[in-house]
Amino acid sequence: MFKGRHFDRSAILLCVRWYLAYSLSLRNLEEMMAERGISVDHATIHRWIVRYSSDLLERFNRRKRPVSRKWHIDETYIKVRGRWMYLYRAIDSNGDTVEFWFSERRNLTAAKRFLRKALARHGRPEKIVIDGSQTNREAILSCDAESRLLDRSRSELKPIRIRHSAYPITALNRTTVQLSSGFDRCLASSRLPRPR
Repeated sequence: MFKGRHFDRSAILLCVRWYLAYSLSLRNLEEMMAERGISVDHATIHRWIVRYSSDLLERFNRRKRPVSRKWHIDETYIKVRGRWMYLYRAIDSNGDTVEFWFSERRNLTAAKRFLRKALARHGRPEKIVIDGSQTNREAILSCDAESRLLDRSRSELKPIRIRHSAYPITALNRTTVQLSSGFDRCLASSRLPRPR
């Protein structure tokens, strides 16, 4: 993965990790590496981020432990790079992130798209806890029916149980949202910023 690189892989991984995990600019990373005695240009760090972030995400996902069969789903409105977006997010009963997705709209189409992505990646849960959103309920019923129709070989598939809760997951799990928002925003964006 790092064959032919001028810099040591630990320096590359450190820069990529810091950029994805914290809200640091490329010039901040350049200064931080200079303090450690490594002279690297911010454009080089940008090339590392573009080259290695998708590979690292794929490797992290392969090693990620399986999610539990009870999910909590909701959406919230947050600002991403100066634009207001809806963050659809699902966590399991252990508080681990199952899936997340950004959308400009909060409607049935967006909820179905998010849920299809989560079901395709992690399989069917036994129970999904939602707030009072009727849109999320309709999306779950629709996607559940689709997945059961596609998998006719297993006739014992039970419908996904839906439970309503007055407490959205963003309130229950605010610390996780704050810690992971920088990393999630960068991974969710299809375009990485140009070096400054």
